Amino acid sequence: MRNRRFFVLALATLLASMATAHAQQSFTATANEVNKKMVKLFGAGGFKGLASYGTGIMVSPKGHILTCNNHILSSSDLRVHVYDGRFYRAKVIFREPELDVAVAKIDDDVDFLPHIDFEKEAARPLAEPGDWVLAMSNCFQIATRDEPMSVQRGVISAYAELRGRRGIFDAAFQGDVYFIDAIACNPGAAGGVLANRKGDLLGILGRELKNTLTDTWINYAIPIQAAVDLQREEKLEKVSMATFVREAIAGTYKQSEKRKKEDRGGYHGIVLVPNVIGATPPYIEEVVPGSPAAQAGLRPDDLIVYVDGEIIPSIKMFRELMRQVGPGAEVRMEVQRANRLHSVKLKLTEQPKVQASK
Repeated sequence: MRNRRFFVLALATLLASMATAHAQQSFTATANEVNKKMVKLFGAGGFKGLASYGTGIMVSPKGHILTCNNHILSSSDLRVHVYDGRFYRAKVIFREPELDVAVAKIDDDVDFLPHIDFEKEAARPLAEPGDWVLAMSNCFQIATRDEPMSVQRGVISAYAELRGRRGIFDAAFQGDVYFIDAIACNPGAAGGVLANRKGDLLGILGRELKNTLTDTWINYAIPIQAAVDLQREEKLEKVSMATFVREAIAGTYKQSEKRKKEDRGGYHGIVLVPNVIGATPPYIEEVVPGSPAAQAGLRPDDLIVYVDGEIIPSIKMFRELMRQVGPGAEVRMEVQRANRLHSVKLKLTEQPKVQASK
C-alpha cells in the first residue's frame, strides 16, 4: 500500500511539473512565424476616436490581405508594411459588411509573400473556452516597417453571441464570437490574428466595442469558421468567411444586397460642400433651418463619418446612400466636430414643395 501511495504521489508530481513547464513554454518561435504573415495598414482616420492605422493578414502569395471592414480602408492612399520592412500601396477589392471583413490587394505584382492558407485553417474545428491563445496586432501603432506586431497571451473565456456597439451603432457582425481575457481590441488591433499556441489561425480580432448589456468594453475575435445568410442575386445563401476569402482572391465575389436601388426621396436638409474632386469628404456647408438635420443638431463644418454604421468616405457615397432612405425613416450618423465624434439621429421627411415664383 505504501509503495502504491508513493507511486501515485510521484505521478502527480510529474504531471504537475509537466503542466508548469507547458505553461511556461516560450511562444517566441510561434509569434515570429505568425508575424511574417501579418501586415501593418495605414489609411484613413486621424481624428479622435478613429485611428489611421490597423492590421491585416496575408492570405495569398500575390498580396491579398484580409482585414476588418473598418474606416481606414476608405483612404485613397492605403499603405501596407510587410514583416521585412517592404512598403506597398493597396486597394480594397471586396467588402462583406455582414461578416465585418474586407480583402485588399497590393498594387505591385508580387508572388512570394508569406501567407496563411485560409481555407485549410478554416477547416479546423472551433476552439473551446479555456484554450490558450495569442492575440497579435498593430495596436496603438506599435509597429511600422519591419517592427514586429504586439503579442498578448490569454485564454478563450467564452464562445457566445456578440452584443456590442460603438457609439449608437450596433456591431456589424451579429454571430457567435470568441471572447478573450486579454485586452486585445485596442486602436489599430482590428483585423489582427487570434492564434493557438501552435500558431494556427483561430479568428480575426474585432473592433473596439462596448457590450450592450453591461456597457463595458469587450475583447473578441470573429472565428474564421463564421458564416452568415446573405441575399445575393435574389437568392438567400449561407456564405462563410472561407468562401468570401476564396472568391475575393479569385475576383468572383458577389456582394450581398442590403438595400434596394431606387431613389426613395427622403429629405434631410443637409447641404454639403462643393464636390470638386473625385472623393471629396462629406463636409456640411449649410443646414437648412427647420429641417431634420437642424432638429438633430447638425452644424456647418461637421464631417459625416458614418451613416447607419457604414463608412462615408465621399460626397458621392453619402448621396447614393441617402437616395435609398425614404420619408419617415430614422438615420443614425456619427460626425466629426472639433476633433471629437458626435452621434445624432435624424428622421427624414417628405421633400419640401417648391414654391412657384410670382
